[in-house]
Amino acid sequence: WLNSLPKSGGWLNTVKVVLGFLELALAFKFLSNADLVLQLHLLEREVFLAIWIAIFGTLALYLFGKISLPHDSPMSHISVGRLSFGLVVLSFTIYMIPGLWGAPLQLISAFPPPMEYSESPLGIGSNSVSSTSDTVLPEGAKLGPHQIVVFDDYETGLAYAKTVNKPILLDFTGHACVNCRKMENTVWSDERILTLLKNEVVLISLYVDDKRELPKNEQIVSKSTGDNIVTIGNKWTDFQITRYKSNSQPLYVILNNEGEDKSKPIAYTTNIQEYKKWLEDGIAAASKK
Repeated sequence: WLNSLPKSGGWLNTVKVVLGFLELALAFKFLSNADLVLQLHLLEREVFLAIWIAIFGTLALYLFGKISLPHDSPMSHISVGRLSFGLVVLSFTIYMIPGLWGAPLQLISAFPPPMEYSESPLGIGSNSVSSTSDTVLPEGAKLGPHQIVVFDDYETGLAYAKTVNKPILLDFTGHACVNCRKMENTVWSDERILTLLKNEVVLISLYVDDKRELPKNEQIVSKSTGDNIVTIGNKWTDFQITRYKSNSQPLYVILNNEGEDKSKPIAYTTNIQEYKKWLEDGIAAASKK
């Protein structure tokens, strides 16, 4: 099979260039993860998408022969394979453009930063200030995916759940968690799920990779793992391991407003019916007196 391969030449340089473009795109994905974890807001959603549009748009021009590099062989025509791949890349580039205006981009929903991590959470051209001003947020809460009111501290969210007498959806997640974004964009976006999340539960999302440092008086040594708990992410990681014997994200649990578990934890699943039934059963169990 190796002997049947064509000898190295211009085609191999084309392969290297294409892989170089893909490596550059993935490099920005990992830089975006670091930016999310550190909450620097340097590679927000619009910036990330603009960079990927530029990278894949340039790759499409290269594949169509409109751009050449020093080591490329002279090209008198474009092969069918190269033309086909170029059309795929061009289509992908065009597909990403509406994402700047708030399109969900379901095909790559796990890769760009989430919609709320952007200059315009509702998309370029939207008036996000006026859109959210009508929502009076409880103290300690913020608007999360799909404009769901979410708490990022367990005790604060628990206290609020008691005041409104609602069950709790505990969400162990991470800023750089691809499967978490996939769940939020493909499952939580479903109207049946979204209605439950907005109206029937208090959502508490605990980010296990939150690098913000805890106050000195809260920095301890974990009794279960022996690790030093120095950041907020360490605190929630230890909480998840100690209470649920798990260290994978996403992990979801339904609690009543006294903080008692009322469902078995459920992990990543894109089966909307399964997730809906789990939510409804958990909410019903947590609502019983």
